[in-house]
Amino acid sequence: MSKFQTLGNDLYTGERSFDFVGRRKIWFSIAGIAVLISILVPILRGGLELGIEFTGGSEFLVSQPATDEQEPAITAAAEFTPTPAKVAVLGDGGIRVQTDSLSEEANTELRAQLAEAYSVPVEDVNLSTIGPSWGQDITRQMVIGLGVFVAIAAILMSLYFRTWKMSIAALVALAHDLVVTAGVYAVTGVEVTPAAVIGFLTILGYSLYDTVVVFDKIRENAEDYNAESSRTFGELVNLAINQTLVRSINTSVVALLPVGAILFIGAFLMGAGTLRDIALALFIGIFVGALSTIFVAGPLYAALRSREPEIARTDKRILAARARARKDVDGTETDPADDTTDSAEEPETASKASAS
Repeated sequence: MSKFQTLGNDLYTGERSFDFVGRRKIWFSIAGIAVLISILVPILRGGLELGIEFTGGSEFLVSQPATDEQEPAITAAAEFTPTPAKVAVLGDGGIRVQTDSLSEEANTELRAQLAEAYSVPVEDVNLSTIGPSWGQDITRQMVIGLGVFVAIAAILMSLYFRTWKMSIAALVALAHDLVVTAGVYAVTGVEVTPAAVIGFLTILGYSLYDTVVVFDKIRENAEDYNAESSRTFGELVNLAINQTLVRSINTSVVALLPVGAILFIGAFLMGAGTLRDIALALFIGIFVGALSTIFVAGPLYAALRSREPEIARTDKRILAARARARKDVDGTETDPADDTTDSAEEPETASKASAS
């Protein structure tokens, strides 16, 4: 722990530093590849694995079944739909069976077959039918909420930081977080449910919170930025990222621990699908958001601002002054042989002066 504290102090004072801004092309390339994979995978697979709430269908819940095997449910549902049924064992020992939309008669018959297959009364098999319009309405509301959130966040950040380029950098990092999180769902084949959507929307606030903290430190460091400064603008941004690095790590770990506990309990112990869905989205989003703040948002802002003519001229003057100072220091370092020659010449000069 003491070494970690020492590292934090060294990073804050600038004695030690990780070159996040100088190596931004590497980070941007990695982030771009991750985004590209996250986009291509669902396209090649025909889209994300959407839950029944979005696609519509019939859902059967079998309470206290005689067995927890999934094969009886899959076999029974195959008689009514060519699409394989989604069968899951719940934490209370129940069986959940989800199928495509079926007619009322087919629902009744499948319900009876499931009751027979699991040796329970028909009354212990609950049937729910969900229309696709409900999922479409949720999707529409999510898109509207996302658009309003992004617009308000962009305006407020532009006003607070007095530059729209910080808003652009923060929103690019935010888009990266959402796309990569969705990409993880696509790669793993995990269903996207309304609970997962809630997790996606929650990521927005966390990602921006971490980014705003770093940007606030950047603004503080750049307040006295001018031609007399000892650091260029990119170096000031890099210093701010290093100064908040330990804080970002601590905040992310503190956030990930309880979310990870909820994910483990919900997925493995209780079998609670809602807890698992929302916790998985949060876990991925918090982890990716912490990385994007450090490797995407800050370096991208430095790249956008460093191209401004005034900042470019100021950086050039700072680098020129630094080169002159280094040259002056190198010029004052004399060779010992020169010192011996000078000392040998001093008596001769002194004797001539006395003779004259």
